[in-house]
Amino acid sequence: MATQEAPQPATGGALDSQELAGFGYKQELDRSLGSFSSFAAGFSYISILTGVTALFGLAYSFAGPGVWWTWPVVIFGQVLVALCFMEMAGQYPIAGSVYQWGKQISGSLASWMTGWMYLIGAIVTITAVAIDWQVVLPQISSHLQFAGTAADAGFTSTKGGAQNALLLGGILIVITTIINMLGVKLMSRINNFGVIAELIGSSILVILLLFHLNHGPGVIFHSHGYGAGHPWGYFGALLLGGIVSVYVMYGFDTAGTLAEETNNPRKHAPPAIIRAVGAAALIGGLVILFAILSNKNLANKNIGLLGLPFVIKQAFGNTTGNIFLADCGIAIFVCCLAVQTATIRMLFSMARDNKLPFGSQVARVSGRRKVPIVPALLTGILAIAVAAINVSNQSAFAAITSIAIIMFYICYMGVTVPMLLRRLRGQWPKPDHGPYFSMGRWGLLVNIVAVFYQVVVVVNLMWPRSAVYNALPPAHWYFKWAALLFVGLMYIIGFIYYFTVQVKKPTEVLAEHRADVPDVTAATPVPAPAGDAFP
Repeated sequence: MATQEAPQPATGGALDSQELAGFGYKQELDRSLGSFSSFAAGFSYISILTGVTALFGLAYSFAGPGVWWTWPVVIFGQVLVALCFMEMAGQYPIAGSVYQWGKQISGSLASWMTGWMYLIGAIVTITAVAIDWQVVLPQISSHLQFAGTAADAGFTSTKGGAQNALLLGGILIVITTIINMLGVKLMSRINNFGVIAELIGSSILVILLLFHLNHGPGVIFHSHGYGAGHPWGYFGALLLGGIVSVYVMYGFDTAGTLAEETNNPRKHAPPAIIRAVGAAALIGGLVILFAILSNKNLANKNIGLLGLPFVIKQAFGNTTGNIFLADCGIAIFVCCLAVQTATIRMLFSMARDNKLPFGSQVARVSGRRKVPIVPALLTGILAIAVAAINVSNQSAFAAITSIAIIMFYICYMGVTVPMLLRRLRGQWPKPDHGPYFSMGRWGLLVNIVAVFYQVVVVVNLMWPRSAVYNALPPAHWYFKWAALLFVGLMYIIGFIYYFTVQVKKPTEVLAEHRADVPDVTAATPVPAPAGDAFP
């Protein structure tokens, strides 16, 4: 009599695919990323050398040497947010990060608005990162200043600088779009190389700056007159300067965004999030501090105008300085790549849930490369279109890029706020939370402080300031109020679309993306996993 072997339990990728099927989705993307690739995606999105290189000068011009103190404050707040995200990543390893996480613990409207605002902010961020090549490359060689004159090198605010920024940024976006269309394996290999280069380069930069200090740490304890003219004195200057720290420290949710392409994402994604924040916090804090202390003249206006590239060349000379600027150029490249990768996954995730126009076309995954092609093309085209705004109106572009950060913080609140409401109702963590990351009894306190921090940051970012939203002449009232106007307009457009189009669509996963669920007939649709929406 023949014996029938008992079915073997699923392991590795098969188990990951089974868990994904439990959320209603079949495995379509290429699950090939390990723990380092997961960490690298989050770290390159934050990209210390990108953010600090581009924005150090702006921060210094607002608050001088004491601006360093805004860095640990922002890090503290973002660590709390990251801890909340770690719990979500362990529970819901699904592409789309904040949209999917919000969907599991909030209603359909709230999660859709979170995804919508994320997409707008992310596309603008791709552009903002790409044109940072203009801040670095022409300062390495004037031959890379194709438009304008050598005097425009390093600037995006002049006409020639803006034109060259569009050219260099457009080239970068085309390259990252092609890479993303060729699959996640190639993307991760390039990104991993870039992250390793950034980690090594920034570590060497910290060490060399340490041997070129011209001031002691006492200078960061003085205002140096930067509080003059502010209604709140130097605290007002720090509120302005702190905006730059806020601009740099976000994007760590990317490890969760790539969950469907990560092996054992419940194990690898949560620690990848906090490791990305921790590494960026340490390196960024040291780079900013030592860059401040290495300046020969703290009152030199070129520190504010030309930023970190000026500081590096002043400390090390042109040759060594150019080597570090080249490393910054690599960091900008992989940062742009990571931001676009995350945006593509968000588009894919929302489209397969039938949450976007032309969902079937947008969510289609190529057979061999296992990558969503249409989202890659769409993000590239839209990002280049946004870059064109900078050529005709630099003030408008500066305002839009600032607003994009606000939209990310609002999206992050689309997770932390409903999570807090769940905690207050005793509904989080869930009874079946399992062995995955949990803050335990500290969860409520961490969640409360995280939301408080986010509210303060959003208010600070949205506060109508000419110094942030209309720094370049001519002055216009609508630039000063751009944050409230633009965010409000995006919400209005989102609400109109949702209540006129989205509510009429079936709330189910598109048929071609549904997991094969046993004992469910073809006539019975599999609902989109909307989560346990609180009433």
